[in-house]
Amino acid sequence: MSEAYNPTELLICIAARLMEDGTTAFIGTGIPMLAASLAQKMHAPNLVPIFEFGGTGGSLEDLPRAVGEARTFYRAVAASGICDIMETAQRGFIEYGFLGGAQIDPYGNLNSTVIGDHDRPKVRLPGSGGANDVGSFCWRTIAIMRHDRRRFVPRVDFITTPGYLTGPGAREAAGLPPGTGPYRVVSNLALMGFDEASKRMMLLALNPGVTLEEVIENTGFELIIPDEVGRNGPPTAEELRVLREEVDPHRLYI
Repeated sequence: MSEAYNPTELLICIAARLMEDGTTAFIGTGIPMLAASLAQKMHAPNLVPIFEFGGTGGSLEDLPRAVGEARTFYRAVAASGICDIMETAQRGFIEYGFLGGAQIDPYGNLNSTVIGDHDRPKVRLPGSGGANDVGSFCWRTIAIMRHDRRRFVPRVDFITTPGYLTGPGAREAAGLPPGTGPYRVVSNLALMGFDEASKRMMLLALNPGVTLEEVIENTGFELIIPDEVGRNGPPTAEELRVLREEVDPHRLYI
């Protein structure tokens, strides 16, 4: 039996397991940052984390507080700037991009700009930052979100970050690099991917203790449900130890 854990720790562990050794990952503040640090310490020592403001390949020995502070450059292979990082993505050198948002739709389009009409919104959100660049040019994007009907919607109110837009061929028609696009969605209920043919979101695995009915009830559109749905394992005792003692010992995020 795994020891007790909270929902944030579960999200971090699931996201960390998706990070492969020897790859590059564009990460931001919060869960992606902790997941990258955990992955480096557990199974991916050669993971190259890339931060928007220029830190490339930092060791993440001391958890950064933001994407532009000194800890993102500690023992890094390069310390450049935002223009260089975006160019690196545009040239196809960044494999994974981690994103969040207030809304996501069946094709993986993300909204972090407004809720409601753009000119007269109900809520004005933080906006894009580098999210459009990450979703446009990294080979595979991974969204990390809370799972409910307000966030998993049939159509986002505004496309901050392009997913597969309206379906097969739409990204390429818009001028985005072929072969890029959404890869996984990590939520507090499940892990989702995208169907190769239709480009629509597909359920891959349920989180511990979550039922298929709960996922369906909390999704505002029809998910593709395969014949076999997996089950994400809970955080292991070693994952929790490393996360709590080495990654975030001061509990800044967890």
